[in-house]
Amino acid sequence: MPLRGLIFDFDGLIVDTESAIIDSWQTIHREDGLAARPEVLHALVGHVDVATDIWEAYPTTCDKAALERRHRTLARALMAAAPVRPGVAALLAEARAAGLRLAVASNSSHHHVEGQLALRGLLPLFDAVLCREDVPLGKPEPDLYLAALERLGLAAHESMAFEDSVPGHVAAARAGLRVIVTPNPATARHEFPHAHRRWDSLYSVTLSQLSALPDLAADGTK
Repeated sequence: MPLRGLIFDFDGLIVDTESAIIDSWQTIHREDGLAARPEVLHALVGHVDVATDIWEAYPTTCDKAALERRHRTLARALMAAAPVRPGVAALLAEARAAGLRLAVASNSSHHHVEGQLALRGLLPLFDAVLCREDVPLGKPEPDLYLAALERLGLAAHESMAFEDSVPGHVAAARAGLRVIVTPNPATARHEFPHAHRRWDSLYSVTLSQLSALPDLAADGTK
């Protein structure tokens, strides 16, 4: 079946905003003479509701609102400076020129995702942007990907997903999509059992390569 659509995660996949979030919290802890455990910071990646305590190193009397403001200010600056990940812009341009339908499926907000895409001139390339406000359940549930497929008017076997996180690749697989995983520094140590392919980046990846990948078997295996 010809490849007709591509669906991309945003944070950590198109732009490595996830490392910016981790770096921001690390910097704030360091400035305050504290240390955040790496496993706590990395648990922040790819989840809507994080079952971890970013405040565990702080006294219970700390001003959490002030710390959040510091974090947001620093994280925004780091995100604004973060480049588009290798190969992403070229693949988007090739796909658009070939007439493929393109979407984003993100656990983040429309304000964040569309703002970051617009900042880099990428927003006009997408036919649809689906975010956490648009569905009852975020990743790892398949709702975002199913909504993206519906918006694009495509079936799962006509499309392919691109992810960088464990919850994201699970969500795409649950929606019946082939999933290409390109981890970022924050997720590189994770295992991705549902990935159709795991590559370091999308650098030099072409539509011809993607179209040549085998379809999923009837049971969803690769």
